[in-house]
Amino acid sequence: MASVTLDWIQLAAVVGTLQGLLLTGVLFAQRNNRTANRLLAALMIAFTIYLATVVYYGTGIFRVYPHFFGIAYVTPWLFGPLTYLYAVAASDRAWRFERRDLWHLAPAALVLLVALPYYLMSGGDKLAMYDQLAAGKVPRRIALIDPLKFVSGITYSIATVRYLRRHGRQIEDNYSNVARVNLHWLLWLAGAAAATWLLATILAIVGPPEGFRDDYVALAIAVIVYAIGYRGLRQPEVFRYQTSEFAIVKPQMAEPEVRYERSGLDEAEAIALEQSLRRIMDAEQPWKDSELTLPQLAERIGSTPHKLSEVLNAQIGQTFYDFVNGYRVREVQRRIKEGEARRLKILALALDAGFASKSTFNQVFKKHTNLTPSDFRQTVGG
Repeated sequence: MASVTLDWIQLAAVVGTLQGLLLTGVLFAQRNNRTANRLLAALMIAFTIYLATVVYYGTGIFRVYPHFFGIAYVTPWLFGPLTYLYAVAASDRAWRFERRDLWHLAPAALVLLVALPYYLMSGGDKLAMYDQLAAGKVPRRIALIDPLKFVSGITYSIATVRYLRRHGRQIEDNYSNVARVNLHWLLWLAGAAAATWLLATILAIVGPPEGFRDDYVALAIAVIVYAIGYRGLRQPEVFRYQTSEFAIVKPQMAEPEVRYERSGLDEAEAIALEQSLRRIMDAEQPWKDSELTLPQLAERIGSTPHKLSEVLNAQIGQTFYDFVNGYRVREVQRRIKEGEARRLKILALALDAGFASKSTFNQVFKKHTNLTPSDFRQTVGG
């Protein structure tokens, strides 16, 4: 066999393949949140196989080792479901893959069944099949199912983005510091996956040469693998408590989640609860605890997370996150106005007020005031 020369896209695919293999091994060795890590490892395996075939076909290796022909054909039907299931598992460490979740993988199993006769071909027949496909002669059964991978990919990308956006709203209803529990990085990756599927769909419709189309899709997948390699092993802490719709279950207990019945708060009770909440916030300043959560605050005012959440959303019109951070912002504003920013850094004031990081503080401050902390200081002359 002659020496193999790689172009830059194939080189990126090789690097992505190696990183995918490394990441898969590391993920299988992880002990925390095993369900999420196993799903991410499975996704990495699918990506790795797909990227490896870019080099396999692009360099002509398949003509020497034709038996691997079509090995990656099923993988595009796995990308979407595995990304979605990983998002679910990463956002809730109590979630477990159950038998009913197998239906997400049913399309891939069906495609495998349809393609089985081609996998069972001899090496010579597989080479002839490749040349037939390259000439544009696609078997009817493949022509019928192939476009469905774009439908699957786009549908699951949208579902993943919607799920993660809903997850973002849930954590803002339960946490005052979301830096360690948000999955924004995965939301961006889901968006990137959606863009990749859209690109693949457009290229399939426009009709450039298949090798050209596959190369650029592979490049996009390689970029996604790099990103997952950077962030996947640093995934943030998932929910430590149940959301406001559930009773709190201690982590060491394996009892089933029990939903609160509808609180049925009447107007008088809601007003009294709001007054108690504001009195506690002003007098005891629990917002200075950077890790304050909805269940903790509900316990301090002698209520339940569900009732407190109802008051915040229906009476006050804010999420728990915005409500608590509003107190923190006002505290920093007060201290800047009193001139404390002359002897202390603004970040020190922010940390004293309960913010956990500079980036979160800057983001929240601007959201509440439409000014950066520095601009506010110049405005008030503090």
